[in-house]
Amino acid sequence: MSRPRIVIVGAGFAGYRTARTLSRLTRHQADITLLNPTDYFLYLPLLPQVAAGILEPRRVSVSLSGTLPHVRLVLGEADGIDLDGHTVHYTGPEGEEGTLPYDRLVLAAGSVNKLLPIPGVAEHAHGFRGLPEALYLRDHVTRQVELAAAADDRAECAARCTFVVVGAGYTGTEVAAHGAMYTDAQVRKHPMRTGMRPRWMLLDVAPRVMPEMDERLSRTAERVLRQRGVDVRMGTSVKEATHDGVVLTDGSTVDTRTLVWCVGVRPDPLVESLGLPMERGRLLVDPHLQVPGRPELFACGDVAAVPDLNQPGQYTPMTAQHAWRHGKVCAHNVVASLGRGKRRAYRHRDMGFVVDLGGAKAAANPLGVPMSGPAAGAVTRGYHLAAMPGNRVRVAADWLLDAVLPRQAVQLGLVRSWSVPLESSSPEVARVPGGPERTGESAGAAGQHPDGDEARNRPGGQPANEQPGGEPAKNQPGGEPAKNQPGGEPAKNQPGGEPTKNHPGGEPTKNQPGGEPAKGRPGDEPAGSQSRGERAKRNQSGSPRASGKPRRAVEAAGPRPARGGSGKPGKASRASGAGSAGKRPTAPSGPSRSARPPTDPGPEPPAHQPPPGPDIAPGPVRRTDGRAAEGDT
Repeated sequence: MSRPRIVIVGAGFAGYRTARTLSRLTRHQADITLLNPTDYFLYLPLLPQVAAGILEPRRVSVSLSGTLPHVRLVLGEADGIDLDGHTVHYTGPEGEEGTLPYDRLVLAAGSVNKLLPIPGVAEHAHGFRGLPEALYLRDHVTRQVELAAAADDRAECAARCTFVVVGAGYTGTEVAAHGAMYTDAQVRKHPMRTGMRPRWMLLDVAPRVMPEMDERLSRTAERVLRQRGVDVRMGTSVKEATHDGVVLTDGSTVDTRTLVWCVGVRPDPLVESLGLPMERGRLLVDPHLQVPGRPELFACGDVAAVPDLNQPGQYTPMTAQHAWRHGKVCAHNVVASLGRGKRRAYRHRDMGFVVDLGGAKAAANPLGVPMSGPAAGAVTRGYHLAAMPGNRVRVAADWLLDAVLPRQAVQLGLVRSWSVPLESSSPEVARVPGGPERTGESAGAAGQHPDGDEARNRPGGQPANEQPGGEPAKNQPGGEPAKNQPGGEPAKNQPGGEPTKNHPGGEPTKNQPGGEPAKGRPGDEPAGSQSRGERAKRNQSGSPRASGKPRRAVEAAGPRPARGGSGKPGKASRASGAGSAGKRPTAPSGPSRSARPPTDPGPEPPAHQPPPGPDIAPGPVRRTDGRAAEGDT
């Protein structure tokens, strides 16, 4: 008898705990597969300390393959689930597509940034849900303070050293508290104009800071923030975001170059495509974390609406504490569904909350006992060390070094503004030039963030305006050549069936800079024998689907509207099916998953225009294997 196949989607708090517990309970009697975009588990509560330069990024990232024995890790992002065919369709980090069959499926996809219909926020704000966003924020804040110290204009200096954080929950409060300490330490080394210092603002429509916590802890956190000079404004939010600042709901205008979006999270839109009962974007499950009517389907974490047995009629909140406990119960119930052990209902007991405010300051209520000051700081850090599944010694060592040594305020330049768009389905993955997950919406908002590192006119940077699907401008290196241009041929009649001209996501025509070598050219292989070109063309076409529900990324006609109030600009468009035997589809049949349709590509360049020379810099540079080479000209 074959071993049961268990597939877990997502390696957040719920998915990681499920995989770890299943690995112990099954005792090698089941095939466990973990599908996740990254190869690490991210300990989110310590992410603000990464942005403040206290912890190195690898301290809060725990290796999946190193800590999950007997669990197969598949790198990719799920983009479709066939409930009738018992398969999960996914897209890998390099655009390859695959399918995972399952006998038991655990959905633990987590959450993404919550977006509100506020003009300019999607273009000028950045979230705080992943390592790329934390690294970007640290570089950006460091750069703004350095530019402010060197600015001659007083107004520009004030705008650059003003930092606005929207959302006074756990994350926003910690970001503002740690950020104020970080910039104050930086200013001591780079003094600014007389009487000027960094200014941090914390905004929220709620009546008090961290309204979900005890009122005494809320007052403690607000007192610490105000002591550090943070401008806390409750009952106020952003009305409009612009290139030079933000307009608040009270009518005032704040000049700033930094807008951090910590309003909250929403469940991953993946579960909305299943057509199952939902509760405010979350999949309804029973107290055993099982989907009613689907005995093979389980859900836990932020994507699951789990009934709160201690408060009938309510559901457990979307917190890391609940997600971690969901994972353990879910693993036991999955094993019970295979005939080993008994099912368990999820019940929780509130153990309290901790909020690290930087230094020796914290707010905590372990076991319901409110604490503040150094005692709360010790309890908070002790709790984090106990809760982390790895890297405890390294984290403790970084804390010790931070207590005795000054922080290193340097820009690494690893993550650019356009790499971490706010409207992203997977904030834990940074966007790269030419990546399969990049679309017009995420790329279009890329160069508009007012941080001085716009990708415009940089190798591998922002594509030209008005290009469909975020494609580079025509006549640029790596772009699509004009019809009848010297050295290039139209897309039709190309081997393998090239995409239609001007189609979003189309492949550059052969014989152009960054394209494939021409057939018969001296020193080059014939195009028909190049395996890399074939692989690139295979990524443009669709793959066969099992019978059942169609893939959620493609509709029969027309662009699909955004789910949950936001598009999913983190993935590329894909074809809905495979062509007939021996043929390839001439163009992707599905539209881009961007929330907006492609714009008009604009007029074609004049015919017989010579190809660009090596002195033309704009546009991403293509490597010989068809992928973009970031940072090369």
